[in-house]
Amino acid sequence: MFKSLGKVSLGLTAIALAASPAAAQDRSKIESELPALSHGRVPAEIAQDPANTLTFTLDNGGIIDIQLRPDAAPLHVHRIQTLATQGFYDGQIFHRVIPGFMAQGGDPQGTGMGGSDLPDLPAEFSTLPHLRGVFAMARAEDVNSANSQFYIMLAPKFALDENYTVVGRVKRGMNTVDTINTGEPPANPTKIMSARIGGPLPAAPAVAATVEAAAEEQPEG
Repeated sequence: MFKSLGKVSLGLTAIALAASPAAAQDRSKIESELPALSHGRVPAEIAQDPANTLTFTLDNGGIIDIQLRPDAAPLHVHRIQTLATQGFYDGQIFHRVIPGFMAQGGDPQGTGMGGSDLPDLPAEFSTLPHLRGVFAMARAEDVNSANSQFYIMLAPKFALDENYTVVGRVKRGMNTVDTINTGEPPANPTKIMSARIGGPLPAAPAVAATVEAAAEEQPEG
């Protein structure tokens, strides 16, 4: 579980918001020049599996469909699928929404300090870049601390690349994402009425048992 508000907000906000022109030039390739994984060309077998589509229905009437990428982050995707199947995200708010940056949710406390009762996850960093619409996991300073909180990118921020686990990208409904009320926290936060995947919960990745065992061996405190 997250212990303080300062540790939950993507961890490195200053880097994310203040990406320098030099950093932007370093990642100046347009999407069409990126390799297949980074560009988001989803393997057919993943795109065709309805369980890999996450749908948020918001209290403003909008709907967001997200293509999940278990090929890039199997543990984190399965965590999102599990929590959505359990109804964990239903009724939660977007508690931190910064124009031109990202919209963050997934905390049952609505403060940025909470998470699920499941163990934190080991990082699954990939080459998927932080383009507009990317869906990724928030974490504390420890790279292995992602749990249930997520964020949706409102604009590209390549300074976050390979420092946060990307689990997918919005495939339909960015116009709805743009209507999420802003603020830290918003005065009138936008609420997730329901979050569901499009099919039955898949079996856990083979590495999940190892992660669970390692978590059980950690001393409490």
